[in-house]
Amino acid sequence: MSYDAPLAGLKVVDLSQGIAGPYCAMLLAQHGAEVIKVESIGEGDWARALGVRYESHTAFSIIGNMGKRSISVDLKSEAGKQVLWRLLEGADIFLEGFRPGVIKRLGFDYEAVSAREPRILYVSISGFGQTGPLAERPAMDPVLQAYTGMMAENRGEDGIPHRVPVIVVDMSTALYAYQALSTALYARRDEARGRYIDVSLMQAATALQSIRLMACHLEGGTMKPGGVPGGVFRTADGWMSIIAINDRDWASLCTAMDMPALAQDARFATPALRLANEAAVYAIVRPAIAAKSSAHWSARLTEARLMHERLNSYADFLDQPQVRETGLIHWLEQAGLPQKVPVPALPGMPPPAPGTSRADAPVPGQHSAAILAEHGYTPAEIASLLGNGTVAAAR
Repeated sequence: MSYDAPLAGLKVVDLSQGIAGPYCAMLLAQHGAEVIKVESIGEGDWARALGVRYESHTAFSIIGNMGKRSISVDLKSEAGKQVLWRLLEGADIFLEGFRPGVIKRLGFDYEAVSAREPRILYVSISGFGQTGPLAERPAMDPVLQAYTGMMAENRGEDGIPHRVPVIVVDMSTALYAYQALSTALYARRDEARGRYIDVSLMQAATALQSIRLMACHLEGGTMKPGGVPGGVFRTADGWMSIIAINDRDWASLCTAMDMPALAQDARFATPALRLANEAAVYAIVRPAIAAKSSAHWSARLTEARLMHERLNSYADFLDQPQVRETGLIHWLEQAGLPQKVPVPALPGMPPPAPGTSRADAPVPGQHSAAILAEHGYTPAEIASLLGNGTVAAAR
């Protein structure tokens, strides 16, 4: 155990699919835990079919599974269930992401697993939670963005609600699940038993929006702007985010726009007045910003020490000097992909060295034989399990 691998020695069995559960388990692996990903025979985790597919991978399956080892098991067969029980021996953490009730029908609910492994931390990840009228409804990130109000709050200038495209609900669910596991691991030092942890996309989406949710409730349904001017402005050749809501920044923006006298306009003398006269502020600021290029405004606003940034594409972002200088992105090879792919650095962790397990996302069943051998299966038993279809190896 060290700061570079603080979870070394922990054993994790990961039955989750998609991105919320797998990304949580990926974080455990990146922090040193041994994570065994248990996938179905054939296509494996359904995240391997989300988006553009490169043999056995998509962007989802790479980001969600780096650092793990994969075994493909038929959990509908009795022999496959016995394999999973063997894998669970000595496990510290178990993750599942089935709809409520499914894992119990398979025979691996918390009561059954904790009876054999009493100190296990058992995590269930679902869309709407384990109880309630919507518990069994299938749900992915867009559904929870709609349900929790996120889409309604994310309206464009056209007034149409928009989905946030970066699967923010799935990713935040993974992070909340990871923090719940981390604190439970800390508490378990003084506990005789493990515990059950229920994490849902609904919980995570709500927690992520807690400030805006509360503000809208207190303000009669619509959150008032934090200040004016602030937001996204069209420039002559693109878009720019600018914030200048306190008095000093407002005066600096007026100077940067070559309108220093505007700061003395009585209509805009205080933050409250600027907010009350929002339409008049933007009627002046938006045309001024639109008249010059993003490069012009970046230079002016940097000199004025105002918060701003050009709206970058992902390609623009990856090419930024700040990104390169800080080592934010690691370029790694992955099975089946024609080129190296960008993988963001994880806060507080050393970069994954190319060619190591931390830098590799497994294909389905890549480690089936090795995992079985480590769990006491003889070569003849492994051959039998592979031969009768209970377990599959990588194709």
